[in-house]
Amino acid sequence: MLRIAVAQFNATVGDLTGNVERILKCAAEAKARGAQVLLTPELALCGYPPEDLLLRPDFYRACNRALDELAAAAGDISLIVGHPDEFDGCCYNAASIIEQGRRRAVYRKRRLPNYDVFDERRYFDPGSEVCVVTLGGVRCGINICADIWEAGAFEATHAAGAELMLVLNASPCHLEKHQERTRVLGERIAATGIPAIYCNLVGGQDELVFDGASFALDAHRRLCMRLPQFVEALGVVDFHDGRLASTDLASELSLEAEAYAALVLGVRDYIGKSGFPGAIIGLSGGIDSALTLCVAVDALGADKVRAVMMPSPYTAQMSLDDSREMIRLLGVRYDEIAIEPAMQTYARMLDPLFAGLPADTTEENIQARIRGNILMALSNKTGSLVLTTGNKSEMAVGYCTLYGDMAGGFAVIKDVYKTLVYRLSRYRNTISPVIPENIIVRPPSAELKPGQVDQDSLPEYDVLDAIVRAYMEEDRSPREIIAAGLPEAAVRRVVRLLRIAEYKRRQAPVGIRITPRGFGKDWRYPITNRYSDEF
Repeated sequence: MLRIAVAQFNATVGDLTGNVERILKCAAEAKARGAQVLLTPELALCGYPPEDLLLRPDFYRACNRALDELAAAAGDISLIVGHPDEFDGCCYNAASIIEQGRRRAVYRKRRLPNYDVFDERRYFDPGSEVCVVTLGGVRCGINICADIWEAGAFEATHAAGAELMLVLNASPCHLEKHQERTRVLGERIAATGIPAIYCNLVGGQDELVFDGASFALDAHRRLCMRLPQFVEALGVVDFHDGRLASTDLASELSLEAEAYAALVLGVRDYIGKSGFPGAIIGLSGGIDSALTLCVAVDALGADKVRAVMMPSPYTAQMSLDDSREMIRLLGVRYDEIAIEPAMQTYARMLDPLFAGLPADTTEENIQARIRGNILMALSNKTGSLVLTTGNKSEMAVGYCTLYGDMAGGFAVIKDVYKTLVYRLSRYRNTISPVIPENIIVRPPSAELKPGQVDQDSLPEYDVLDAIVRAYMEEDRSPREIIAAGLPEAAVRRVVRLLRIAEYKRRQAPVGIRITPRGFGKDWRYPITNRYSDEF
């Protein structure tokens, strides 16, 4: 019998010493549980994605030294470790099999993804050889992530004699992505008849969140092992007489629980790995800032979060009351700073220049920018990071103010549609009721002028979100979106707004990606653009 430990751990990009320590800790736990082999995620040694660190020759040298240190300290357990590899003038996304203090074999990734958030052809050369090694009497094949997403590499490894496949992965999450992984790996197993163990990275890295959810499928595509999502875990799988067995079988999360956990992990790792002492959030009394505050508190703890309410003459009393009640329930530091004095000062300064001109969004945007300045001043003084509160629906159509509510260092719900914001808020209240019901049910408003509500400027959010999803995530033309039953006037309006807001989004802070396509690494539209969509 061969016992394989699956190390689903949270690597930090560039922290070679720390990552080696984490792998050795996992190896010690694996040995204590009787495992002969430890399987780690893709590029576990250096973290994923290292991006342009991979263009530095010294980075490869440092990774090579770290791998030697790991091998020397590993002891008598076999390690399968993902790392960048420079060999014979080429650079590879590789995995080394380490035994008894030496590298026994190296596998170099054959399929290099260059779509969505991936850009591996910028950095790596494709490998061409299969890798099958005998571990504990079992012929184990090695694949890395994208190798399994199309036919070829997996089947070639089976043809070379593999009876069990070990797959290293750094597969970022989007909602329900784990179901896609199970289906794709199942297709490879159906074509070869051999079982497979899938080890995935967990943790946040800039806009990406890796959800773990490592798993194993037997030769009949039955699920034999599944580790939990969004937490570090070490699972053990036994292979005996061609069969897999494990007692590690975590349950799946609901869509709302999955999305919320991704946001929490993304905030915790962005703040923690970047070294910020805490977070600052501007409260408005609305649902977006309420949800963002909940995520921040759950990620960092109430003692590391500061909320600031900045009322104007247009702020409703209910907004103040609801914010104060939420603060009481969460127990974070809270300040109120009225912005009317600053508004009056700006008005006096600008009155000579604006003489004879009617009030419009200019005055509204000044309010947002006053608030942004206050938050950034507090950030400068304390070192804490401002978390912005704009959602994907608003970012899509530019319903946000540059240097105002967009001012900050990390956009928590940047990839969360408004309709999902409501669902997540209700979900968070099932854990503990901290968002006042009035915040959830009242019509959303920026409160920048009397009686203002979002639907004065935007379609209903269910219509808006459906149009953005179809155009932005599915690349459907306006004509196709209208044919699917969405109102033509709304489609024309939303598509126009989405296109002209590109210059704003390009200046927005990085934010957590939870959908198949976010406004980040996988959205690269030109700002200056005269293409006419098909209507």
